[in-house]
Amino acid sequence: MPNTPSPTNPIATSAKLADGREIWFFDEEPTLRSVHDERPLEPRAGGSQLRWDRLTATWTAVAGHRQTRTFKPPSDECPLCPSTDGRLTEIPAESYDVVSFENRFPSLSTASVMAATGEPFVSRPGYGRCEVVCFTSDHEQSFVDLPPERVRTVIAALAHRTEQLSAMPDIAYVFCFENRGEEIGVTLQHPHGQIYAMPVLPPRIESLVNAADAHREATGECLQCEVLADEVADGSRVVAENASFVAYVPYAGRWPYEIRVVPRRHVGSLPGLTSDEMGDLAALYQECLQRMDGLDDAGPVPYIAGWQQAPTGREDTWHLAAEIFTIRRAPGRLKYLAGIESGVAFWINDIPPETAAERLRAVRV
Repeated sequence: MPNTPSPTNPIATSAKLADGREIWFFDEEPTLRSVHDERPLEPRAGGSQLRWDRLTATWTAVAGHRQTRTFKPPSDECPLCPSTDGRLTEIPAESYDVVSFENRFPSLSTASVMAATGEPFVSRPGYGRCEVVCFTSDHEQSFVDLPPERVRTVIAALAHRTEQLSAMPDIAYVFCFENRGEEIGVTLQHPHGQIYAMPVLPPRIESLVNAADAHREATGECLQCEVLADEVADGSRVVAENASFVAYVPYAGRWPYEIRVVPRRHVGSLPGLTSDEMGDLAALYQECLQRMDGLDDAGPVPYIAGWQQAPTGREDTWHLAAEIFTIRRAPGRLKYLAGIESGVAFWINDIPPETAAERLRAVRV
C-alpha cells in the first residue's frame, strides 16, 4: 500500500535522467510522475580520485572535471528550476515540492574508475555519491522563508536519502549540508543543499569520533548528551529550545555566530527521528535561521549549515547535531580566515559565544 503523503511522510518517486543519473521526487500530495528527460546529455563524468597526504594523514579529493560546472547563471537559465516547453533543466517536471538528484559534476561518484596506486604516492578511486537537494521550485525563495510544512518535507527527504546512501557498499559517512550566499561561495542561487556519501570519514568528523570514543571509554556515557545537559544547566549560551531539541552557541565556538541544534533524546541520525521530533526539529531549525537573519539590517546572512550524523555502523553510539554558522561578524564585515586559522587551524573568535547567544536570543521571530 502506498504511504499517506504528508510533510513528514512524503511520497518518494525515483526516476532516471538522460545520462543515467538518479532523481528522487518528494511530493506532499499524491502526484502522478511520468519522468522523461529529453536532453542530449554527454555520459556523466566520473574521473575523481582520492589522494593520501602522508604528512597530515588525511584524504584529498582531486576532481578536475568540476572546472566545467555551472557558474552563476542568470535566473532564466537556472538548471534547478522546473523544465518548461522552451527550456529543459535538471528537473524534468513542470513543478515539484522537493527533489534530490545525482550531481552532474560530482566530487565523488560510483562511476569513478581511476586505478588505485600504492606507496609512495597512495591514491584510490573517488568512489561515493554527490546529490543536489532542491528545497522548492520557487527560484526566489530561501530556506528560512519556506512554509513550515515544506521544511518538514526537506528534513524527511534528507532522512530518506541518508538511509539509502548509508546502505551503499563502502560508504563511511553521509553529510547533508546547505551553503547560502555568494560570500560563502554559492554559484547557484536557487534554494538548494547537497549530500555527500563518502568512502572515508572527513577530518572534522573523525576528530569528533575520537573525542566521543575517548569519553565513552572513560565514563561509559555519551559525550554529546553530557555537553547538552551542561549547556542547558548553564543556560547562558542557549538560544532557543522546544520539547525535542535545544539550540545553543558552543562554549568554544569558532565562528562569529554559530548555533548547534541537538536532540534531547540520544539518536544518531535523521532517519532515527520520530514524526514529532522531525516536526520539532523543523520548527527550531527554521527559527535559528530566522534569528541569524535578524541580527542586523544588512540583509540575509551568508551561512553554512550541516548535519553531523552517525558514521556508518555507529547509530547507537552517536548523537545527532545540526551546525549552523555565518561568516558575517558585523554589517558589511566578514570573518576571513587569517593565516593562523588557514595555516594551522588555530581559531580566534572575535565575538564571545555568550555575547553571540544573547544577541541571537534578542532577535524577535
